[in-house]
Amino acid sequence: MSTVPHSPPPEAPLSHRVPDLGALELLLAVARLGSLGAAARQLGITQPAASARIRALEVRLGVALVDRSPRGSTLTAEGALVTDWARPVVEAAEAFDAAAQALRGRRDSRLRVAASMTIAEYLLPGWLVALRGERPGTAVSLHAGNSAAVAERVLAHEDDLGFVEGLRVPDGLDSVVIAHDRLVVAVAPGHPWARRRSGVPVAELAAMPLILREQGSGTRQVLDAALAGYGGLAAPLLELASTTAVKAAAVSGAGPCVLSELALGAELGARQLVAVPVLGAALERALRAVWPAGTRPSGPARDLLSLTRRTS
Repeated sequence: MSTVPHSPPPEAPLSHRVPDLGALELLLAVARLGSLGAAARQLGITQPAASARIRALEVRLGVALVDRSPRGSTLTAEGALVTDWARPVVEAAEAFDAAAQALRGRRDSRLRVAASMTIAEYLLPGWLVALRGERPGTAVSLHAGNSAAVAERVLAHEDDLGFVEGLRVPDGLDSVVIAHDRLVVAVAPGHPWARRRSGVPVAELAAMPLILREQGSGTRQVLDAALAGYGGLAAPLLELASTTAVKAAAVSGAGPCVLSELALGAELGARQLVAVPVLGAALERALRAVWPAGTRPSGPARDLLSLTRRTS
């Protein structure tokens, strides 16, 4: 009699395995203040509730996190390690919350922002967190698209302030450089280019079908200009409208991609992708804030612009 092999039980969802944000915030407060009671007061909960939350966190993780004594609370070695892991998670949640609030686009919005995909994903959330700290009553709406679409929206006065990448600013807009960025050619570790210690000549890059963002993106503008003297870009292997999709295709081994170094940090750090030096090409670009010519950003737009220049 044949038997049917049993499939392994499905893994529990991530939400069932990772501690909730409230517990991580509490642990960070204990580390910062040195007292469970002080941490509870800062977060607006009772000390018994805070103790119960820490105990539940310790049970979930299977390690002791806090040593309690009449003199206060100190982290165990494991607690200090978990705190280091928790800090970027909580900071990312704060950035997500600020960006998500902007996306709601409430009717009482006083600041309308448009941003290219790279800036919207990797820089704008932090700026919005800082803006909320300085102007907590400001309601923000956000539109994300490629640089050409952002410029069109600002020219049409659909947004008060835009953020673009690329080489050119369309007529009718004033601008200021807020940061600089570099494009990176990246491949999966198994790609032949990953073993090129000396890099790839720019002519070879121009001839290679690449995984690219769509026309109108700042990435394509810079790449088109850099390769114009070498016959221009070959027909793309894939042309995708999202940075995440470009990275996923490259990680799968489909071919080389070209993206901002801001977008590739996690994949390069995890060795899912390998950066390939390009010989003879200038792949740097400026990131700019733009607004309608003849005007000056005012109110929340002026404050956000000031924040970008302070934090970049």
